[in-house]
Amino acid sequence: MGVGRFVYTPILPLMHAQAALSAAAGANLATANYVGYLLGALAGTFLPRLVRSAAVLRGSLTALVASLGAMPLTHSTPVWLLLRLGAGAFSALIFVIAASSLLSRLRERPAHLPGWAFGGVGAGIALSGLLVLVLRTVGTWQAAWWASAALAAALSLGAWGLRPEPAPRPAPSTSGTRVGTYGPRTHRWFGALLASYTLEGIGYVIAGTFLVAAIEQTSPGWIGSGAWVLVGLAAIPSSALWAGLGRRWSCPDLLLAALGVQAVGIALPALVGGVAAALISAVLFGSTFIGVSTLALAAGAHLRFPRSVALLTAGYSVGQILGPLVATPLLHHGYHRALILASVVVLMAALAALALRIGFPHHVPAPGRPVRRAEPTPGRPLGPHQLKEGRIRGEDVQDLLRSEPMTR
Repeated sequence: MGVGRFVYTPILPLMHAQAALSAAAGANLATANYVGYLLGALAGTFLPRLVRSAAVLRGSLTALVASLGAMPLTHSTPVWLLLRLGAGAFSALIFVIAASSLLSRLRERPAHLPGWAFGGVGAGIALSGLLVLVLRTVGTWQAAWWASAALAAALSLGAWGLRPEPAPRPAPSTSGTRVGTYGPRTHRWFGALLASYTLEGIGYVIAGTFLVAAIEQTSPGWIGSGAWVLVGLAAIPSSALWAGLGRRWSCPDLLLAALGVQAVGIALPALVGGVAAALISAVLFGSTFIGVSTLALAAGAHLRFPRSVALLTAGYSVGQILGPLVATPLLHHGYHRALILASVVVLMAALAALALRIGFPHHVPAPGRPVRRAEPTPGRPLGPHQLKEGRIRGEDVQDLLRSEPMTR
């Protein structure tokens, strides 16, 4: 999935130079991929049978490889749009199936294991960047696409035997059990979280699409692809790392910190320039974008807001669609202005996360879960502080995400 979605970023400069792809058309291809990803994520969310089907997984793997291999067979922009649309949809289905399988089958395992598995996205980014880095001096943009298809095919063989999430068992009857219904209304906190995560989708995708091209404007050509390799390498441990930090700090605090670090990383190549700034930018960006997703989805699940993961995923995907569109008018004079815009948008996401911290309810009862309650004082209703619930911690992150399919 990391190869299928993100190999386009290091290949984009080659297509500009060799295939006469305009900056506006490049942004449109990115948008098509994000529209496809939104469609695939929604399909995986609202059609649960797809998530539990090995045939859908294998079909999506095959179709994703085919979409990569077909890119160099044409110079038609409309055909490229359709191929990137399909690649986005198949990538989303692969991720939904893999994530759901991980969260269900590693339920009794240490919480950091799923985090390392999500780092596979970063590994795909690193491998695709390394592939283009090697080929850029000896091959063409067509060779880069064919090589990425071969790499995706090899990785698909390793994923072929993945067992999707099993069908859920019927819940035991709770008749006769007194269930507590007290708890804070979490609408305002979820609203701030949704705004933050949607803004992150806009800023992240602008940087993820144009970072390599922006770096190559002021640095030697190999630096751009090398930076993309660093993005992937930094992303591999990031989810497990942020989950580990959650043992000492709360989810809203970590979300605010991750967004602030990411905003700095995105702005560096545009404000400073040079090789050092490009490499530092790559590390800061790679170490935060998967972590932000993990933290945001965990916070949404903690708030017990109905269909929180589906709503957050939809907001994030809409942000990804809007990102290239709002950045396109800034591309006439290069990519640096687009990176500044992305950094500002991520800072706005950090401000929304700051609002999330204010009064954040660390004790939220699970709906439908039996709750032990103290006897109320006459004339005084029970408050949320009297409910026996645990505070969100790093080791709880994966448990919280298991309540709904994770669809980044």
